[in-house]
Amino acid sequence: MEMSDILIHWYREHKRELPWREVKDPYLIWISEVILQQTKVAQGREYFLRFTERFPNVPSLAEAEEDDVLKYWQGLGYYSRARHLHAAARSIMEHFGGHIPSDYHALRSLPGIGEYTAAAIVSFAWNKPYPVVDGNVFRVLARLFAINTPIDAGRGKKEITALATSLMNPQKAGLHNQAIMEFGALHCLPANPDCLHCALQTKCMGYASGSPQAYPVKQHKARTRSRYFHYLHVVCEGKTWLHRREKKDIWTGLYEFPLIETPEPADFVELQATETFRHLFSGAGQTAVSIVLPDVKHILSHQILYATFYRIEIETPTEAMQSYLQVSGETLNDYAIPRLIQIYLEKDGSA
Repeated sequence: MEMSDILIHWYREHKRELPWREVKDPYLIWISEVILQQTKVAQGREYFLRFTERFPNVPSLAEAEEDDVLKYWQGLGYYSRARHLHAAARSIMEHFGGHIPSDYHALRSLPGIGEYTAAAIVSFAWNKPYPVVDGNVFRVLARLFAINTPIDAGRGKKEITALATSLMNPQKAGLHNQAIMEFGALHCLPANPDCLHCALQTKCMGYASGSPQAYPVKQHKARTRSRYFHYLHVVCEGKTWLHRREKKDIWTGLYEFPLIETPEPADFVELQATETFRHLFSGAGQTAVSIVLPDVKHILSHQILYATFYRIEIETPTEAMQSYLQVSGETLNDYAIPRLIQIYLEKDGSA
């Protein structure tokens, strides 16, 4: 347990003061871990405080409408996580009497709660000896033991998880997990780790090899695809139109303006020639078109969106627009929208 003791000692001296630390409320721990899975701490703190103020416990989250939950998640991205939180809260109310279960396997049965999240909740809230293995932990252990097995392969994940379990002091499981995660976040960084002032330097095989940054090893590089979005902010007598994304794609459940996606970049002349555009504006009367925000590059995890926003003032709402939600322009911010739409509204002055 020597490595664990070193990590815990380091943690007590260097840990950040965060609102979800030093608490044993499994609900707050759960929310913080889901937020932080894809969000930096500095940004996640404000979202955590806002979300838990609106939804302070399981019942309040379970009773909320999905649109309200998505609105308070707006800006964090990965909206499936918010939908899973909502579904899990309802499942906890139905199957566990409103109390988050302390059993690891019961937690794993809930929507959106995987090995990492379940381990975090049971170890931080109840000190149960389940290793929390996130990207920081993968990096720390891969360097400490100079592991050449790719961590994005099943065998590599099992190897790291087994090591994480063996290093843990079962009596201090929660503290150990916090310590090794924080060590990876603050000290054993992906680039330029501070090896010269590392508490584990004499035990680190990666440092001894002379190339600690060669670890962890990965075998796959995520493929990124490009998509071309053309948003149509249609305006008529103070009204505009929105569409709720429903199919399995990015931003499911969020609202956006009428969208035409093209396989390649397209200018407005090419856009007007599409069947979707002609159908939408058939019978609209006189129109005035302006490009408010051209060629916005919006990067997601495995996609790059290239978006152009057109503001189109029309004389008469068309029959095709009946399939969209008509709203007052003043109420746009009442709807849960993607960050990309928010960027446009801030530029347009509608936010």
